[in-house]
Amino acid sequence: MENGHAGKHRVAVIGSGNWGSVASRLLASNTAKLPSFHDEVRMWVFEETLPTGEKLSESINQAHENCKYLPGIKLGTNVIADPDLESAVKDADMLVFVTPHQFVEGICKKLVGKLRPGVEAISLIKGMEVKMEGPCMISKLITNTLGINCCVLMGANIANEIAVEKFSEATIGYREDKEAANRWAKLFTTPYFLVAIVEDIEGVELCGTLKNVVAIAAGLVDGLDMGNNTKAAIMRIGLREMRAFSKLLFPSVRDNTFFESCGVADLITTCLGGRNRRVAEAFARNGGKRSFDELEAEMLHGQKLQGVSTAREVYEVLTYHGWQELFPLLSTVHEICIGQLPPTSIVEYRLAEGQS
Repeated sequence: MENGHAGKHRVAVIGSGNWGSVASRLLASNTAKLPSFHDEVRMWVFEETLPTGEKLSESINQAHENCKYLPGIKLGTNVIADPDLESAVKDADMLVFVTPHQFVEGICKKLVGKLRPGVEAISLIKGMEVKMEGPCMISKLITNTLGINCCVLMGANIANEIAVEKFSEATIGYREDKEAANRWAKLFTTPYFLVAIVEDIEGVELCGTLKNVVAIAAGLVDGLDMGNNTKAAIMRIGLREMRAFSKLLFPSVRDNTFFESCGVADLITTCLGGRNRRVAEAFARNGGKRSFDELEAEMLHGQKLQGVSTAREVYEVLTYHGWQELFPLLSTVHEICIGQLPPTSIVEYRLAEGQS
């Protein structure tokens, strides 16, 4: 697919938080170098008024820096912040979705009928929507609402490390359209950011989604000072439950996907660093007396925690199918998050019989 305007692709990024800002910076450095792309990367900003009284989008365009979500990092003069969603995407034929997962549906509804023909999308978003008929992955939500092809990019990508160009890898998951996946890989690949492509969109996306639940478990273990053996056990059990849950939902999911960056590597980095781990540690240190909402507001300054809401969504699916006993770790995390069980329960369950 080539688009109508002189064969050059235009990129817009929907979202401007921590990862959205880093992704925009990385993409803009590539669009400036690659002849098949327009230099400018439009970044849609959910407008906020900063403590100085200045608007966030204006601040980004003047300083070329997101002082709220990525302070101290220059984004590049070709990243243009735009607080108007329709205006940000109107000329783009490559859309990068990178907002908290709970906002995607509303954003997509606003974009219906507003996009150029032949637009391609990619989602960097970790999470799922649970509908009456079952779980709906974010890429599917984008495809269904907007009628466009949507790949996913997931990986061991703690944003602040990529912002300072420390070496990192990622995985692009696609369904059938390998050419689109290759175009996205070209757009994202840099000497410090290596991208592999895998024809298993559900597997890649579920890895990115479910690892945040396991990271909550890892954070609880840290907050209870249980040490590295326990944390390794939690990560192993978590990875096994991630794989089993993914394959029950989507039998097409491939085992190999769990050995890509989006799988074991993302699980490791999120359980070692990452905001889900950090807030869960604080939750356990407070003996579960302070809620995740309260800790999120205090510790993350406007960033969103994904693990707690994903744990709830996963629990809804488990309950609906009667699978809680098959997934003791995923179930227990949710029950701890809502205060049904104490943080210490994270290591008190018995493995389900016959699990290998």
